Amino acid sequence: MSSIAIIGTQWGDEGKAKIVDLLAGSADAVVRTSGGNNAGHSVVVAGTKYRFRSIPCGILYPHVLGILGNGTALNPPELLEEINFLRDKGLYVDNIRISSRAHLVMPYHLILDGLMDEAREDREEGDPAGARKGIRPCYMDKVEGIGIRMCDLLDPDTFTKKVRSNVAVKNRIITRIYGGVQQVDAEEIIEKYLEYGKQLQPYIMDTGKLLDDMLKEGKRVIFEGAQATMLDPDYGTYPYVTSSHPTIGGVACGCGVGLGSITHTLGVMKAYTTRTGRGPFPTEIFGPEGSELRERGDEYEPNGNFRRIGWFDAVAARYAVRVNGLEGLALTKMNALRDIKEVKICVGYRHGDDLIQVFPANSEWLSECEPVYETLPGWGQIEGCNAYEELPQAAKDFVERIEELTGAKVMVLEMGSGRNKIVSWGPVNEWLNI
Repeated sequence: MSSIAIIGTQWGDEGKAKIVDLLAGSADAVVRTSGGNNAGHSVVVAGTKYRFRSIPCGILYPHVLGILGNGTALNPPELLEEINFLRDKGLYVDNIRISSRAHLVMPYHLILDGLMDEAREDREEGDPAGARKGIRPCYMDKVEGIGIRMCDLLDPDTFTKKVRSNVAVKNRIITRIYGGVQQVDAEEIIEKYLEYGKQLQPYIMDTGKLLDDMLKEGKRVIFEGAQATMLDPDYGTYPYVTSSHPTIGGVACGCGVGLGSITHTLGVMKAYTTRTGRGPFPTEIFGPEGSELRERGDEYEPNGNFRRIGWFDAVAARYAVRVNGLEGLALTKMNALRDIKEVKICVGYRHGDDLIQVFPANSEWLSECEPVYETLPGWGQIEGCNAYEELPQAAKDFVERIEELTGAKVMVLEMGSGRNKIVSWGPVNEWLNI
């Protein structure tokens, strides 16, 4: 048995899908364990860009099962749209499996997500409203015990009862609490969603049992992370976090197997740091320097919004290694730092007279911290390198310093754009017999 959890270590967008794609060819299944269609992945293969919103990117390989675990939040019409889109792209979508325990994003969740954003008193001018995909209200219902799941979608009587009960409450919340005017119609939802259920039924099953059987048979499984450690509601920069757990504990909880079934952990981090939306970001770079690095790394969201840019934060990275028990690291976007005279690594935070080297819990306090940097010489173009040994010495020194500061070995490196520019070595190859 061999299984690998791929974990984001920063604030997301680290390039996890690229690493999953690198390893998935030697796997039997790729599992998405948390999040919804607000946390998509992109992979470019032979010049074609595939954007995955909910479905694991492992289905780029026709022999690999793409499993959506019970920890995900799924919007049936958009999920069907994604399945049809990928089918039209020539992918084998019959290998998709959906947990019967996964929660459904309902139409009232979409409305409430927007109203909740607009009602925030601390909303800043120009503050992005977020994806407004209904993920947050969906998880709120899950915790409250009034969520609707895939298994309910296959039981018309149960589904009808739950929808009518929820709609009666949600419409009152929409109009009386938030002053909204757009309500939802229970009977219309029931009719449409039961039809969605018929279309999704071939994919729905007890995926936890499926995974347990596969692992006992010695099959190779990759657990595909969504979002990242610094967005975890327990371990991230709360309250600027997501609604599910993208850390290692969320992997086990979100797929129906025990932590002991996850034999290896690999963290993904950029050679610098990015963040989308509000929240403390100690190493953020402003002005022309930040803009240049943003362009070099193409740090833009699919909707065109730009990502905030910062130098590599070793304090946050070391924290992510500890929280997730990471065995190894995959370092991406190294080539974006090419031809820069000097590169920086944050090795601590300065708060008043105190030097802090442990990532703090208090986000307000963190926002007052100043980064303490080490400066290293830059390197030139590395896209022509095909192995770690071919890197310029300055690039090797940068990688080795990250290993020293985080306490984890770099085992995968992205050296340029394209599928063949990501190389792996050592233990990570042995994990999946690559």
